[in-house]
Amino acid sequence: MSPIIVLAPPAPLVLMFAICALAFILLVGWPLLAALARLAVSVAIVATFALPAAASTGSDLLTTLTPGLLDLAGVVLTALIGLAAVRFQRWTGIQIEARHREALHSAIMTAARVAVDRGLTRDVATEFVAAYARASVPDALKRLSPSAETMDALIRSKLLEVSGR
Repeated sequence: MSPIIVLAPPAPLVLMFAICALAFILLVGWPLLAALARLAVSVAIVATFALPAAASTGSDLLTTLTPGLLDLAGVVLTALIGLAAVRFQRWTGIQIEARHREALHSAIMTAARVAVDRGLTRDVATEFVAAYARASVPDALKRLSPSAETMDALIRSKLLEVSGR
């Protein structure tokens, strides 16, 4: 009898080879296949847009893109106008507030000079200056709306400033 030569590998070796092949397919094959599929889809999309554009003349391409470019320009222009309007409103608001503040300080200083020149007492002078400010710059008082304590402190400081010179 002749010896039988077994050419088939043992079962554990076949099982290990199958597991390694499966791992290779799962870890390398599927992601590679997915990447190739994404690449094929991307090429198809680019070809869909590029082939008509390449076949057309420059003016046809510009004619095709003009509505989209005009919409984009309109959005950008609207945003720029809105930004400019907000900045202008902030700037003018600051300017208006500064003018009201300057008018209030000027009125208080004028009344303080008159009160000191008349030789009014401190309490009477404070009332005189407050009444003068309310009568001469009502818009500034309305816009700035200082509290009574703030007005009193401002009037007293201006009276001290004028009486000290």
